Amino acid sequence: MPRISLSLLGLLLISVPSYAQKPASSTGEQAVPAYVLVRRLSDTDVAKKREGGFFTGLPEISSDPVAGQGFGLRGNYYNNGKRSDPLFAYTPYREKLAVNIQATTGQARELVLSYDRPYIDGSRWRVKVDFKARQDPTNLYFGITQATLGNLTLPTAGPSGATYNTFSEFEKARKTLRDGGTGEATKVTDALSNRFQDSELMLNIKADYALGNQGRWRVLNGYEIQRLDFKTFGGRQASAVDPVTGAPLNAPNGIPLLDRDAAAGTAIGLDGGLVSILQQALIFDTRDFEPDPTKGLYFEIGNEYSSGAIGSQFNFDKLMIQAKTFHKLPFGPRTVLAGRLAVGNIFGNNAPFFEYQDQWSPDGSINALGGARSLRGYRANRFMARSMWFTNWELRTRLVEKKIAGQRFALSVVPFFDAGTVRDRWQSLNFNDIRYSYGIGGRLAWNQSTIISMDIGKSGEDKLLFFGIGHSF
Repeated sequence: MPRISLSLLGLLLISVPSYAQKPASSTGEQAVPAYVLVRRLSDTDVAKKREGGFFTGLPEISSDPVAGQGFGLRGNYYNNGKRSDPLFAYTPYREKLAVNIQATTGQARELVLSYDRPYIDGSRWRVKVDFKARQDPTNLYFGITQATLGNLTLPTAGPSGATYNTFSEFEKARKTLRDGGTGEATKVTDALSNRFQDSELMLNIKADYALGNQGRWRVLNGYEIQRLDFKTFGGRQASAVDPVTGAPLNAPNGIPLLDRDAAAGTAIGLDGGLVSILQQALIFDTRDFEPDPTKGLYFEIGNEYSSGAIGSQFNFDKLMIQAKTFHKLPFGPRTVLAGRLAVGNIFGNNAPFFEYQDQWSPDGSINALGGARSLRGYRANRFMARSMWFTNWELRTRLVEKKIAGQRFALSVVPFFDAGTVRDRWQSLNFNDIRYSYGIGGRLAWNQSTIISMDIGKSGEDKLLFFGIGHSF
C-alpha cells in the first residue's frame, strides 16, 4: 500500500520545482530557503530530534455493545532526514506514513492510510494523500438542529415528554421497555435509537504552496471523493429493562431518531451515495513544530464545495475559520499555553446530515460539537446544527523527559477547558446557550513527533475518557 501512495505522489510531483539542497554552512542558515526560516525549532528541540527513519505505534483495544470486542494497531513511519539536511531544523519530518487498522467481532472494520510530505525536495510544495475504508456501527445521532442544545430526550420524547439531565439517566431510560408505536413491535427498547452505522470508502489528495519570502502564508487545494452507505438499527434485538421488575432482557429496538428525522425531511442523505468535494484553504502558520508546538500562530479559512457539477449527489458548501495560538510560559521545563477559537457554517439546502458531523480543516477534521476534539465532556456529535462556534484552552505542562532504549519519551499533564454552541443560522450565533466542559489530560511524546493522548472530560451531562494519537488541536 505505501508503494501505491508513492506512485500517486510521483504523478502529482512531475511539475514540482525542486530545491537543490546544499551542505549546511558554518552559520547553519545560509543554505536554508527564506520561506522556512520562521518555522525553526528551538536549539533544544533540534538537539533532541532523531535523525533518519523510525517507526512508532501502539495497539488499540475496544469494546462496544454493537461493535463488539475489537483490536487494532496505529502505526507511524517518520523520515526526519539527516542532520546535514538544511531543512532538518525547520520541518516536523521530511515525510510521514500513518497506518490505522482495526477490526471487531461486531463487523466494525477500518483501514486508514495517510502520507504527508512537507517542503518536497526543499521546494514550497507540500502534498498529503489520505485513503480510508471503514465500517463503523458506533456513530451517535442526537439531531441536526439547535434543539440539540436542550436536555437529552428519547426519539419518542419519552414518557410524558420526559427529558434527562445526565447521560446516565438517559441511558437507563432508553433501555426501559415501552409500548411500541406505529411501525414498531408490541414492546420495544430504544437502546440503539441514537446509533447508526456508516460504511465509507474515501480518497483525498491535497497540495499546498508557501507564499511570499517568509512562507508564513500557504494556499491549499484538494479533491476528495467518498462512497457512503448508512444503516440504522430499527427492529434489531437490543438490551432492555423490564419497567416493573427491573430485570434485564432483550427486545426489538424501536424506530431510531435518524429514521424519524429522515421521514420528516429534516435529515437528508440516509440512503448514502457519492460525494465529490473540492477543498480550498488559505493558511497562516508560524508554529515551530506542528505535532507539538511551543510557540506560534495558526490561522485558516477552509472551505469544502460539493455539487452535481463535479459528480456529487449532494450540493453544499462548508466554511470554517479557526485560529490557534501557542505560547511558552516562563516556568517549568516546558509549559505551553495553547488555545483555539473556531466558527463554521454549512450552506445549501441539500446538505446531508452526515456533513453536520464534522468541520473540515487541512489540519484535521473536528467533530462538531462533542467528542475528543471539541467538547470533551460530551459525547461525539452531541450538538449539531448548520452553524457553530467553539473554543479550547490547554496548559501543557511537561513533567519528565527520558531516553529509554534509544527512544525519547516526554510526559506532560494537560488541564483543559472547552466551550461552544450551535445555531440553525449563522446570523444567530452569539454567547447564549453555551455548553462547557473541562478536565485533565496526559500527553506522552514519543520521539517528539508521535503524541499519545489521554483526556478525562467532564460536563454537567457526562464524564468521558478519550484515548488517541495527537493533541486535540
